Amino acid sequence: MGQAIGAVRLAGGTRVAYATSGGGPPLLFVPGWVSHLELGWALAPERRFYEGLSQGRTLVRYDRPGCGLSDPAPDRDLVGLELEVIAAVTARLGLERFDVLGTSMSVPLAVTWARSRPETVDRLVLYGGWVDGDRIADPVVRAHMLGLVREHWGLGSELLTGFFAPDADAAFRASLAAHQRHSASASDAERLLGACYSMSVADDLAGIGARTYVIHREGDRAAPVREARRLADGIPGAQLTLLPGRAHMPFDGDVDGLLAVIRECLDLPALPPAPPSAAAVLTARQLQVARLVADGLSNRAIARELVLSERSVESHVDRIRARLGFRSRAQVAAWYATTYP
Repeated sequence: MGQAIGAVRLAGGTRVAYATSGGGPPLLFVPGWVSHLELGWALAPERRFYEGLSQGRTLVRYDRPGCGLSDPAPDRDLVGLELEVIAAVTARLGLERFDVLGTSMSVPLAVTWARSRPETVDRLVLYGGWVDGDRIADPVVRAHMLGLVREHWGLGSELLTGFFAPDADAAFRASLAAHQRHSASASDAERLLGACYSMSVADDLAGIGARTYVIHREGDRAAPVREARRLADGIPGAQLTLLPGRAHMPFDGDVDGLLAVIRECLDLPALPPAPPSAAAVLTARQLQVARLVADGLSNRAIARELVLSERSVESHVDRIRARLGFRSRAQVAAWYATTYP
């Protein structure tokens, strides 16, 4: 499965990148904390999650301003900016009514959209979220995390990864930490993390009219399960599903189990057996080259390592990108690191 990337400009000129995949009725995925459309598609576990959502739905994702392929964020209120982004992306795609999936930080944003634009939302699926951001960590922890992200973004991304994906293997954690750093600068990451802690939708819950499904892992270390119960109790008719596990990221832990619940909420059938691994389309030599790309070697260094001409290595890299649907070496490196931990 491939994704198509496009862009739309907001009223002030800010360019917002979006991606579509799959086919069928539209499902808008509101991104969590930070995102990068290309690198997210390259991380094997994350891509598997998106492909699972794209079977039977046209999945729409975007990078909010300040993240990934989008322009820097203008100096505006984050919530108001996010609502403008959603309106612009869905208008560009001609979407009048759609399902909405929010995860983590995007849960309160999805709730705000559903409350302000009820005519657009059919189903609302909320995973790993909260009602009040100031309840997900005590003030000392919040201040420490914000300072760490601001002053030591490398260490901050690694520490946050430990909360987001506590049971993941070392390769996945390293790739996820790097993914966060590539997705946003330290200042943008701090701004968005601060928004996580400050947003509250307590006054919006009772006004939600869409069919709502709240999903949460019982041991989630980043978002306490009590906040999921508050969401479900506050939204009329909301259905709460608690799953085992500690992972906060939807593409970590029991991804198949989470996908099964989300697809059931969307009235989609169970997923068919997984297709052959993407690695099956690469030759043994191409896998060798991909491994060395993941190790950070240049084409010239790979040529010396494998006793090939530099032009042959360039050809192999081009074919790897074409076969996997990637546009950059960073995507190849992320894919290999998470496919072969």
